[in-house]
Amino acid sequence: MPHSIVLSHYQAAPLLAARKAGRETAISSPDLGLSTLEVTLAGGGVTFPGGETVRWEDLHRIVRARNQCFAVADGGVSSIQVFSETTHWLRALMATEGAPTMLVAGFPMHRIKDTDPWQDTLKKARAAAPLTGAVLDTATGLGYTAIAAARTAERVVTIELDPAGLEIARQNPWSRDLFTNPSIHQIIGDAFAEIQRFTDGEFARVLHDPPTFSLAGELYSAAFYRQVYRVLTRAGRLFHYAGDPTSGLGKRITAGVVRRLREAGFRRVEPHAEAFGVVAYK
Repeated sequence: MPHSIVLSHYQAAPLLAARKAGRETAISSPDLGLSTLEVTLAGGGVTFPGGETVRWEDLHRIVRARNQCFAVADGGVSSIQVFSETTHWLRALMATEGAPTMLVAGFPMHRIKDTDPWQDTLKKARAAAPLTGAVLDTATGLGYTAIAAARTAERVVTIELDPAGLEIARQNPWSRDLFTNPSIHQIIGDAFAEIQRFTDGEFARVLHDPPTFSLAGELYSAAFYRQVYRVLTRAGRLFHYAGDPTSGLGKRITAGVVRRLREAGFRRVEPHAEAFGVVAYK
């Protein structure tokens, strides 16, 4: 079954420019930059090889909505966003020049300044490398962390609090492996509660990239860190995203994280400024 077409202004603007230049065909991406193909430009709009047509007025709409991503369906386009009945947060797929991020209650869930969400994810994964054995990803989001970890790990368990988040991920071309890779096991639940269900020493690595402190303070607590310590193997490691270490808020959050990790029993906690986080060693 062919994948749905998803576009942002990064794809729409060049198509409008090609039309203005009088061209009959153009190279575009149907999946936010993951692949390219040739499309036909005609009076009614842009036609993709599968027969889907996007009207010119819809492409203008996409260009005006610079932060949004749009799914092409039923002869029109619709913004990829969901209001969560679980958290009462509005979630939306936010366009970047590379992989999109997710906006949660107005907060982007990845770094987007001077990088893109996929490169941001790879920096976090490298900080805790090697990712082998069993890996726990405490906050699924768009699934980038789980996807990156599954490239080398034997098994990845990823936890998502909000079904609305997975609904957004299902519409994101960059998240497809989250639903197709058999090494990735999804859990829908509260990470604070779910981590207590795992056995002692079950994971070689824990990748902890929680929502901002104001949205999920319990995931920065000493009680949660003690559970992380418990489920790690004897030589296990935790990567914990904590925010920009050069900002006032980031420094304060990082200092609190480091103190509570040490109180939880971690023998060494090292800063990884390039990944905006710390690595804690059991």
